Amino acid sequence: MVAHRIARLIKALIVTTCFLQGFTAQAQLSAALRYKTKHADTTSTGSFEADYVYPTIALNNASVNVANRATLDEAPIDFAENHLTDRQERKKLMGYLKELSANNAQINYNQARVKVYYKLANVFARLRLYPLAMKCFFKTMQYREGELPVKNQPIPVALNDTAADTSGQGVSIGNNYLAINAKDDSLFVNDANLPVANKSTEKSKAINYQRIINTFNDGKKAAAYALLFHVKQPVAGKPKVFKLTNTGHTFITLIKYNTDSTSVSISFGFYPQKDNLFSATPLDPSCSGTFKNDNAHQWDEVMGKFISKRRFEKILALTKSYDGVEYHLSKNNCTDFALKAAAFAGFGVTNSKDSWPLGHGNNPGTTGQSIIDGKVHNSESVENLFVDYQIK
Repeated sequence: MVAHRIARLIKALIVTTCFLQGFTAQAQLSAALRYKTKHADTTSTGSFEADYVYPTIALNNASVNVANRATLDEAPIDFAENHLTDRQERKKLMGYLKELSANNAQINYNQARVKVYYKLANVFARLRLYPLAMKCFFKTMQYREGELPVKNQPIPVALNDTAADTSGQGVSIGNNYLAINAKDDSLFVNDANLPVANKSTEKSKAINYQRIINTFNDGKKAAAYALLFHVKQPVAGKPKVFKLTNTGHTFITLIKYNTDSTSVSISFGFYPQKDNLFSATPLDPSCSGTFKNDNAHQWDEVMGKFISKRRFEKILALTKSYDGVEYHLSKNNCTDFALKAAAFAGFGVTNSKDSWPLGHGNNPGTTGQSIIDGKVHNSESVENLFVDYQIK
């Protein structure tokens, strides 16, 4: 009898050990998630009404059919998911987008067009074409209800009004620098490895601060900067802190737009670098830390914002300060780093903490749920914050 009880205790210990070993914030995804068409914006409640009508995408000639004012509904999203494995279909979508942009000054511009741009921003974000996604979002910032676009009129963004940015001067972006152009066309149309065409998920590889900073040392003059904040929940659309050994991940993307219409960007996050069997688990929450390249990482929720040069440099300085810093499951994990970067950019979420066995702190599950619930804040106008998410 005693031997039987000892055997049961040993078996329970082995199961518990396997669980705790896997309980780490570096969980990678095994499969790409398909984009869901039913989702909602939390950026500007009341600005985009459900009964708006839009220009339609004419798939045969990529033209904007404004005359019959048919409802666009989810056409760009369905188009992106079902057709973008084909190069010709990508050309049609870009043709639509460029024609839409070329007609901005026409009197038929209205808030419906703003919503089209917003949906296209989400399409390109899901394809991990983040510079193009934020260009589309910029179009929604350019125009307010009752206003028509003015060519080359600077758009004020990312006012420096927080402790993280004390210059006291605003920032303006000339809309000509963020126009949809032939360089975007080439990158999108000729990319044979778009996520829709390649459903496999690459494991994020370790990088250092110097690799991140070198991304932006391209020798070109900057016209604008942006940051995106990504969350992959353990269970999409639910505030669960973990599911089995999956604890999700939080990471950021930094973008630099140049005056020659090119751009450079990199996605990265803070990870544990396991020193032993139990590193970054509730039994041994601290270990060495490292950055990893998350350019191919999936996400469920995203927030994005154009920021000033000063804010951008603050975020790079934060990244440098993390070089060689210890990872801690409860006190300094991937979500802690990403939230600090977002704070330097002037935005964040109102709730990001919960508890787990032997621990408590910021985590992707709670953070992502705050985004879904609209519990986000921005130091500037809420309309200047791109927010989107997927509900399974």
